Amino acid sequence: MDQIGVVETQYLQFDGLRLESGGYLGPLIVAYETYGKFNDKKNNAVLVLHALSGDAHAAGLDENGRTGWWDGMIGPGKGIDTNKYFVICSNCLGGCKGTTGPTSINPDTGAAYGRSFPLITIGDMVNVQAMLVEKLGISKLHTVIGGSMGGMQALDWACRYSDKLESAVVIAATARLSPQGIAFNWVGRNAIRSDPVIPVNHSDSTTGDAKSGRGLAVARMIGHITYLSEETMQAKFGRKRTLRDMDGTTYSLGENEGLGGEFEIESYLQHKGSSFMERFDEDSYIIITKAIDYFDLVRQYGDMVSAFENITAKMFVISFTSDWLYPTSMSMAIVRALQAAKKHVSFVEVDLPYGHDSFLVPQGMPTLTRIVRGFLKGV
Repeated sequence: MDQIGVVETQYLQFDGLRLESGGYLGPLIVAYETYGKFNDKKNNAVLVLHALSGDAHAAGLDENGRTGWWDGMIGPGKGIDTNKYFVICSNCLGGCKGTTGPTSINPDTGAAYGRSFPLITIGDMVNVQAMLVEKLGISKLHTVIGGSMGGMQALDWACRYSDKLESAVVIAATARLSPQGIAFNWVGRNAIRSDPVIPVNHSDSTTGDAKSGRGLAVARMIGHITYLSEETMQAKFGRKRTLRDMDGTTYSLGENEGLGGEFEIESYLQHKGSSFMERFDEDSYIIITKAIDYFDLVRQYGDMVSAFENITAKMFVISFTSDWLYPTSMSMAIVRALQAAKKHVSFVEVDLPYGHDSFLVPQGMPTLTRIVRGFLKGV
């Protein structure tokens, strides 16, 4: 297969957005990338929606050589074939990768919003994406597709803007977060809020006290556990011990507790948490997980059947057998409501052992690619 190559992130500015909470956020910057080309009718656009920690860089290489988070799915000859489709992916509202979020400058204060950033919803994210799509001159999308939080956005797109899309692919998602999911998010946010403030050298007079970042690392470790399956953890790590610290020195049993990790699963989570500290913003994590918690189509519309009443798009729902965070039962609730509303819906439960992250891991990509490619051909 051909490769996409190096892709440049683009930016558009909008006056602002009236938020569902009632406030106004502006000016508004949206970071996005595109792959492939429009056809003559401009009706081949596919909008890709990222999960919690994703960004606009979905495919190809960025200027630093980093591969896009869904590169296995997007490209020439792949599941979302860029020889056929014009593909768009934007960083979500509230993110920290170019789109307006807590790290952006508040024009009223001249400083970053930080935790003063207003409450946002999945609906606000979708409304910003709709502004971007319109600005790009697209009157109707061929497909919106996303997994996890991206799947929630795809579902919300179908409810809000069904006249603006032919189809929606909802992967490993839910119409309302379970109490268990809310609980995991709450513990993660509390880890961040409990992170002690550490003194920063004031010699340059440009910095003040700062967080250590460990709270965000712990939040990521908690979240990452929910993305894996027990089968994956058993096969990859079992109860194997590292027998040495991260600097290579040996240690006695129990001596390394709380450092690099005595068991391999501990060291793995330590690595995931530490790397997340370097690439993500803690306030974005708080804002986005709250938006996920608040997503509830039942509360918004009264019930799911009513939520889906105006949908005209072809719907495709995908779940994974090993996903215990957003299990198949949540996908089936969506499917049954769509059927009750007499909508065009297809469903598949994919037998993969990689947990909630099955739609992202390279090992699961060949199976998911075949499924997505087959659906898109029939739209």
